[in-house]
Amino acid sequence: MKITVIGTGYVGLVTGTCFAELGNEVICVDIDKSKIENLKKGIIPIYEPGLKELVLRNHKEKRLHFTIDAKSAIESAEVVFSAVGTPPDKDHRADLTAVMKVAQTFGKSLNGYKVFVNKSTVPVGTSERVREVIAKESGNKDFDVVDNPEFLREGTAVKDFMNPDRIVVGLNKSSKKARELVEKLYAPLVRAGRPLLFTDIHSAEIIKYASNSFLATKISFINEIANFCELVGADVTEVAKGIGLDDRIGPRFLHAGIGYGGSCFPKDVQAFIQTGKDNGYEFLILEATEEVNQTQKLRIFNKLRDEIGDLNGKKVAIWGLAFKPKTDDMREAPAIITIEKLLEHGAKVEVFDPVASENARSIFGDRIKYAKTPYEAVSKAYALLIITEWDEFRAIDLERVKKLMSGDLICDGRNIYSPRDVKAMGFKYKSIGR
Repeated sequence: MKITVIGTGYVGLVTGTCFAELGNEVICVDIDKSKIENLKKGIIPIYEPGLKELVLRNHKEKRLHFTIDAKSAIESAEVVFSAVGTPPDKDHRADLTAVMKVAQTFGKSLNGYKVFVNKSTVPVGTSERVREVIAKESGNKDFDVVDNPEFLREGTAVKDFMNPDRIVVGLNKSSKKARELVEKLYAPLVRAGRPLLFTDIHSAEIIKYASNSFLATKISFINEIANFCELVGADVTEVAKGIGLDDRIGPRFLHAGIGYGGSCFPKDVQAFIQTGKDNGYEFLILEATEEVNQTQKLRIFNKLRDEIGDLNGKKVAIWGLAFKPKTDDMREAPAIITIEKLLEHGAKVEVFDPVASENARSIFGDRIKYAKTPYEAVSKAYALLIITEWDEFRAIDLERVKKLMSGDLICDGRNIYSPRDVKAMGFKYKSIGR
């Protein structure tokens, strides 16, 4: 099939590349000329395992193309995906400016029946607004609007696309041509036994927000339990194991830590809360989820202050900057608020992350130091804070770390070590909920 994907950010680039890998002819469009030129050269703007190899292969085999010419790309396509950003505005509503611009361009470029597929995360009712814009710009030409939310996890996005646990498609019952095209498009994945769920368009728009909000709630829930476990002398890892064995609950997202971050959970929870208010409904549970998460991000800093007291002039090492492993994304990362607090209290901060240091430079500049190795970061440090659970930290030589540090405190925000083992090496060890 001939597909156009507008937007070459995280969702758009993964979506376009994977559709090309499935044998389709795909054109990826972006307004950023330098990004398009870099993509043609195989320079990928994001860190995502496995993506670069797929981009290079499909571009070489001429199934994957990059352009800034949206009009021509739309005219040549059967299906057009909108995968532009919907960042939060000052009131936490999703900013739909880019989505509406894509709809306008689609309408102006319509030269025959096509399906407009919204891949961006948008509040309920957006598809109707998109339909109105396209109809106006096209002079009521023949088209359909579909909502097809993405469920890609950073760090495993290629795998998630090629092996989805479900594919959700929202459309009008009368959109028979659109349904046939979508079924044809996703046939290679459905044949692998993955469910293709067709719903009404409003339900599809809500499913993405509801999914992320539920997972965020699960994280905030176990963090509340962790904080209580500390007060009464229990171990949250044992508690999580015990409740996770209930198949109605399951073990995933029951890992206590210092809160969630990234491009989806914070933005989507806040936007869903605001959408509720806009429609006369108050999401009490989600408001609590967000409040707990904001408080939890300061948990590791507060543990450090309780142990050391005055931080002025003292070096603190940080391992991990990205909001999760296997990505360089620092959007809403707990590391940001932790570092800002450390600097506010006069600490000298040196950080290490396998891939996110360049993004950190754009946030902190030369206010902090950037180490090339975890060992360099801890040299002469009073304390070590572990913010992101990269696998390489799990297998680190802690005896070497002990010799390099001037202090002996480890504050582990992701519970990656055994308290007994670390304390046996002579460290003071503070973790979450244990």
